[in-house]
Amino acid sequence: MNKSKGMFISLEGSEGVGKTTSLKFVQNYIESLGHKVLLTREPGGTPMAEELRNILLSEREEKVEADTELLLMFAARCQHVNQVIKPALEQGTSVICDRFVDASYAYQGGGRGLDFSRIQQLEEWCLDGFKPDLTLLLDMSVEEGIARTKKRGKADRFETEKMAFYEKIRAAYLLRAEQNPQRMAVIDAAPDISQVQTSLKSVLEQTYNQ
Repeated sequence: MNKSKGMFISLEGSEGVGKTTSLKFVQNYIESLGHKVLLTREPGGTPMAEELRNILLSEREEKVEADTELLLMFAARCQHVNQVIKPALEQGTSVICDRFVDASYAYQGGGRGLDFSRIQQLEEWCLDGFKPDLTLLLDMSVEEGIARTKKRGKADRFETEKMAFYEKIRAAYLLRAEQNPQRMAVIDAAPDISQVQTSLKSVLEQTYNQ
């Protein structure tokens, strides 16, 4: 870890895994170590990227092509990385992002069925090797995640997908974790919040004590 720069951490997971609560816990932990923290999200994070988020999440009668969805995700990501994330890291601020590039492999790759190699080409073109220092993947059964999501109120365009869509997303996320063991840590999100936070703290301690 480069001590002069901030740490870049992403939190990943399908719907209902408890990312919002976990993001706040991670933020509080890093701040307790004396680091300045920026909390952000994808798609979004800048005014333009937030407009693209609204386009992506809005329900619509028109069929959204999987390639269109992927390209819009990366358009928002390019803006976000260059306007917000990289400048913050250069100033020594740690950045915690609610989803990042792994989400494209999970949602557009796994969920929509796009070839991972095409996503990788976009990743290399847009990000040029830029990756999180640590990715925390919150994982639980699709059934439980969807049940939690239904309690939150009005669903967005992604949250109205069928169960099979989320099964593919979960499988893609777990494959990504298997392929990137040095960067990605899988956190069991099914237990109560205190157990989840104990798991998160353990990974964070290992990361910051390296």
